[in-house]
Amino acid sequence: MTSARFRRSIAGLMLAALTLAGGLPAAAHDHSGRRDHDDARLAVQRGEIRPLAELLTIVRDKLPGEITGVEIERHHGEWLYEFIVVDKRGRLFEVHVDPQSGAIRDTKEK
Repeated sequence: MTSARFRRSIAGLMLAALTLAGGLPAAAHDHSGRRDHDDARLAVQRGEIRPLAELLTIVRDKLPGEITGVEIERHHGEWLYEFIVVDKRGRLFEVHVDPQSGAIRDTKEK
């Protein structure tokens, strides 16, 4: 198995596990970097943010490559999904997605 195929397989397994785990991402952080899974879960339950599974359906075709990581962060009291994406040329991107609409807010090459 090539390393690219292996990475895609691992990324697929990660996303499947996340989806089965109630739609929450693997890591939730507030601006201080503190783990904050309970707040993220409550935000989904209150309808403040969409579950990861829903956002993946909305944004997958808009992203510049394969998703290799997902986090949800809170900056200044506002939630934001962050997707780590690798394009076909191997470049790494950080893509910030609005947790309600699924709109891409910005894309930065890392």
